[in-house]
Amino acid sequence: MGQLAFFVNSDICIGCKCCEAACKDIKDLPLGPRPRFVRDFVGGEWKVDVTDPTLYRQEGVFIYHVSVSCNHCANPACVAICPVGSMTKDPETGIVSNDLEACIGCGSCYDTCPYKAPQILESDMKAYKCDFCKDLLEADEKPACVATCPMRALDYGEHSDLMAANGDACDVAPLPSSEETGPSLVLKLHREAKMDKSDGYSTSLYVSDR
Repeated sequence: MGQLAFFVNSDICIGCKCCEAACKDIKDLPLGPRPRFVRDFVGGEWKVDVTDPTLYRQEGVFIYHVSVSCNHCANPACVAICPVGSMTKDPETGIVSNDLEACIGCGSCYDTCPYKAPQILESDMKAYKCDFCKDLLEADEKPACVATCPMRALDYGEHSDLMAANGDACDVAPLPSSEETGPSLVLKLHREAKMDKSDGYSTSLYVSDR
């Protein structure tokens, strides 16, 4: 098996956050950390109608959603910076995992990850993140987020296969540049997709205030 990756079809994602809930449920996490979260990106403006100053008209208004989790990067920043070596990348599947017994909850992984994928649970000071639902994969089941998505906007598979079927897009605002860590991610871009954050503004935060 080669490097596993997620496919996110942003063009049909409705931002319902079922993937967030499924991920938290499978990991039995309380309020707070979300190893998968949905970023909303919106833009455009309202302008005064030139014929009637009491009216406003939409101009360039858009919104789209991008479901984000650990991208099991080719060069995972979390693995490189973890002071105790609890973050590791499987050489066969490419899955990046965190050993909770070894984790000291220092937050270095969160601080250095451009996607802010590892989430610190302050009650036990451990970093929780997507592990591709390895237990489900071993049982020939889909990751919880993929299985739950009502729009079928999420899928998974070997990175090379997903790129062959869907192209190699992995950059879109408001995500960071793929050049930073080489994410194992394939996107189908929304019809209003923007490549630059200056073309709109994000209304959702990265989940944590850390």
